[in-house]
Amino acid sequence: MHALGVSPLLIAKTFQAMGIPSSTRSTVVCAAKGPRPRYPRVWKTHKRVGTINKAAKLVETIRQLSNVKEEVYGALDSYVAWELEFPLITMKKALKTLEDQQEWKRVIQVTKWMLSKGQGRTMGSYFTLLIALAEDDRIDEAEELWTKLLMQYMESLPRKFFDKMISIYYKRGMYDKMFEVFADMEELGVHPNLTVVQVIGSVFKEVGMLDKYEKIHQKYPPPRWKYRYVKGGRRIKVKVSGQPYQGNYREGNEHANANGEPNLDLDDNDTSEETSELEEVDEQFNQDANARTMESKQISDDSFETKESVLDV
Repeated sequence: MHALGVSPLLIAKTFQAMGIPSSTRSTVVCAAKGPRPRYPRVWKTHKRVGTINKAAKLVETIRQLSNVKEEVYGALDSYVAWELEFPLITMKKALKTLEDQQEWKRVIQVTKWMLSKGQGRTMGSYFTLLIALAEDDRIDEAEELWTKLLMQYMESLPRKFFDKMISIYYKRGMYDKMFEVFADMEELGVHPNLTVVQVIGSVFKEVGMLDKYEKIHQKYPPPRWKYRYVKGGRRIKVKVSGQPYQGNYREGNEHANANGEPNLDLDDNDTSEETSELEEVDEQFNQDANARTMESKQISDDSFETKESVLDV
């Protein structure tokens, strides 16, 4: 019987016809099927659009619309429709841009739309909405939002919300409601800052409640020390100079205006004195540093001399 087999010459011609390259530089070795040619990629990478550009595009689109609620909400819905996740960072940056441009109506519309979607329910969003409502003279809605937040987050509500409501009522002469907010602060144990104490005290004095005027300053005296940041990120303790209320609370303090109203820009009055104090503190730090370096050098020299004496022995 003749053995059935394939001649080696036929095998060589078959490999030549297939055109398999002899070099393995342009091939990828596969454990299962041997070497195969590397094919070029069929996709292309495009440059990604950042959140800043997206926020700028969104602001430009919103500003071209009218003040109709349905139109603005429809544009925002169409913007989010193609996103896999809610673009919270883009919306926050767009709100910041609108706030800087004082587009308060747009800020209110975008914030309310975002809250209706269940997104961005943070204290920052609520505070932005409160500021926008106050700037747009929608006091009723601002009071409604304030009451809702106070009932829901009673003991964890930040102090800046109380300060903002006191400022809103003070600018509009609504002193009774301002006293109610201040009473809520005292009941919840929220310590007011110096500006709020001055504002409440000036209103007490204007109304004629001099006993409460003295009580509030006795209960919340001005701080004697405060912290300042100098070069290098260091925090130093600086004594407050020219305190507005001392002794029996003088009438003509240097932090009050001609009308008897408190000056809210307290830091601007003491800039020269504080800068001189900061310079003195910096000089003292430098002197201490130089003294420490001299001591370290002296210690190193003494140790070197002791080593030499030991070696000589």
